[in-house]
Amino acid sequence: MTMTSVSTETTDNAFLGGRVQLLQPRRGYRAGVDPVLLAAAVAARPGEAVLELGCGVGTALLCLGARVPGLTLCGVEVQPDYAELARRNAARNRLSAEVVCADLADLPPGVKARTFDQVLANPPYFQRTTSHASPDAGRETGRGEGLALGHWIAVAARRLRPGGFATFIQRAERLPEMLAGCEGRLGGLEVLPLIPRAGRAARLVLLRGRKGGGAAFRLHAPVVLHHGEAHLADGDDYAPRIADVLRNGAALPFAAAGKQG
Repeated sequence: MTMTSVSTETTDNAFLGGRVQLLQPRRGYRAGVDPVLLAAAVAARPGEAVLELGCGVGTALLCLGARVPGLTLCGVEVQPDYAELARRNAARNRLSAEVVCADLADLPPGVKARTFDQVLANPPYFQRTTSHASPDAGRETGRGEGLALGHWIAVAARRLRPGGFATFIQRAERLPEMLAGCEGRLGGLEVLPLIPRAGRAARLVLLRGRKGGGAAFRLHAPVVLHHGEAHLADGDDYAPRIADVLRNGAALPFAAAGKQG
């Protein structure tokens, strides 16, 4: 445990089997597996420019940077404390990343002037018209929607170069909103459902779209996250494919969604 320069009590947490070490606030929004799955689904190639919207402490951005060498990484984060932690986390993982503290509704000129090969985002999951806000400001900003989901998609599309890809992770019930937000902005849409166990409904989805893409919509076979019908013992029970992502930094390609080995 350490104290950050912004007087936030933190913990030091390992991701990708220890390949990525991240400081996170002890209280407030804390990253779990979702941003790691998001990073694994981004089909970035060495040399590409990558932007993460709402990067938090840098979990997805830095996991992607650890998996794919030679990326130009940029993150935008509205909360100054989290943005500062993202900068520190990039340095301690020996990854070069620019982290800009800004609101997505008012991006600075330096970001607006750039385009990117890949944009990724884990927008807040919960609409506060139908759910209760967290009393913790940091957690609420990360989990409760302050900016409409369609605006996240619009910002992502504007920052993409022609032919670039945007990848999102979101709750499954919000997929219709996401598809509507992509209309006229992103094409070649692909959806990868993430189901907790075999036979269960999807709780999360990964969505990818291409700027200027014209390919037909693709709904991939779901990825099962856990073994068995229920959690029966202490410790994790991730399916081998997901364990490979979480522990070894493996990719989670959309096209191989049906292969569960």
